[in-house]
Amino acid sequence: MAQMPKLPKTVLRLGWVSLFTDVATEMSYPLLPAFLATMGAAGVWLGWVEGVAESVSAFVKYFAGASSDKATVRKPYVVAGYTISSLVRPLLAFAMAPWQVVALRATDRVGKGVRSAPRDAIIAASVTPESRAFSFGFHQMMDNLGAVFGPLLAFSLARFAHWDLRWIFGFAIVPGLCAVAVLVFGVKEPDVAPFAKDKGGHAKLDASVKRYLLAVGVFSLGASADSFMLLRMQRQGLGVAWLPIAWLSLNAVKALTNVGGGRLSDRVGHKWTLLGGWTLYAIAYATLPLARTYTATWLVMLGYGFYYGLAEGAEKALLTELAPKEERGRAFGMLHAITGAAVLPANAIFGFVFDTRPELAFGIGAAFAALGAVMLATVPPCARPRAA
Repeated sequence: MAQMPKLPKTVLRLGWVSLFTDVATEMSYPLLPAFLATMGAAGVWLGWVEGVAESVSAFVKYFAGASSDKATVRKPYVVAGYTISSLVRPLLAFAMAPWQVVALRATDRVGKGVRSAPRDAIIAASVTPESRAFSFGFHQMMDNLGAVFGPLLAFSLARFAHWDLRWIFGFAIVPGLCAVAVLVFGVKEPDVAPFAKDKGGHAKLDASVKRYLLAVGVFSLGASADSFMLLRMQRQGLGVAWLPIAWLSLNAVKALTNVGGGRLSDRVGHKWTLLGGWTLYAIAYATLPLARTYTATWLVMLGYGFYYGLAEGAEKALLTELAPKEERGRAFGMLHAITGAAVLPANAIFGFVFDTRPELAFGIGAAFAALGAVMLATVPPCARPRAA
């Protein structure tokens, strides 16, 4: 049996930062459909909340990633991003209209945009090629564990302490500040020598990187927010207090499969593991229209959670393998920007169709996922030798 690789302290502590951050985020996120409903907002508003937020974040991610390639250190970008989100997220407690929820969620995602690409580049620089997907998988596992504990905490506060939604939103500042403290005092960025750039200031990205990012973009056009599954279950009769439990069950599946998926990807290949994840996504979305009760929808959602275990570590590890190491910040920024830019049309269209024909909305998502998988299968291997 192969020995489990040892993770550096930088990766371990960034994992804890993500865990605390997702506790704060996921205390609030599964309650947004019910919170918007108290304002009389339809499902289309949920699409706008996610679409606008992720699209704003997308553009920030690209420029933050590219800018961090030129900087001598990337940690300040990461600290700024986590701090913005931690301070803005609790302000949902004061929102009085749907547009305010959209604005606050978008600002929260600006913080994510600032931190995501530089953080991923730090992780990539901290590990060996043989443990890339495992390291990214571990980070996603900690992120998803936070998404288990966050809804569980929200459920406990709502069910047993009888807290109002707004009080729960406000309490999210506590784990958010814990995340910032661990990051500031516990994370040391690895030393990286300056890279030589071409005359234009950038190394050239391989055709394989561009083909890969195009496939990601097509797949992302069908990747609507998972919160629509919660809204579907609520409309099928699931009580509001149980929505965080449904949400944490999905994230529990993610957390349980992230490390195993990362290890599998490092062994059999990042591309083929990711292809399996995208195919599973398409199957799950094609199956959701057949789920007529909230119990059936919940079961399909749990099977869908395995997609994350296969895809999350492999997606970033594949990009690390394909992109020049001196351009990884820009490459990760492009990855996040493309997925984020696709989120607005994906969620806005999904939300519009979902209000009248939810089965058709899930079918559209399945079709884009399948097309993205076909495009991924045609991505050529990197023309450069793998960096040690």
